[in-house]
Amino acid sequence: MKKSDKAREALLEQLRKTPILQIACEKVGISRVTLYRWRSESKEFSKAVDDAMLEGRLLVNDLAESQLIGAIKDRNISAILAWLKHNHPSYKTRIEIEGALKVIEDLTPEQKEVREKVLLMFRPGKLV
Repeated sequence: MKKSDKAREALLEQLRKTPILQIACEKVGISRVTLYRWRSESKEFSKAVDDAMLEGRLLVNDLAESQLIGAIKDRNISAILAWLKHNHPSYKTRIEIEGALKVIEDLTPEQKEVREKVLLMFRPGKLV
């Protein structure tokens, strides 16, 4: 196995642990320019980098979620609110849209039916 092949494998392994290009490159001892050159030279390697980054992000997400759950158990109100905001429909961020409609009277019966359905979907207090 060539030295560059070993470096590529080491880089992929590092990205699976820490999905940050600069840090992974530094730990393996290559420059980002080298990484980008390798990616441009090989679609297969480029896909392997993307896959390793995804695997690394999933690992970090698991770690973060574990820490968040620990903070919730410690009664950290910020952690509790963060969890609820992203996991409970009553705490999700809501967006209200206001506007005016110009009613066109020259609609076909089919267009009038569609218009009524749309207006019903967006009436005040209605969750879409």
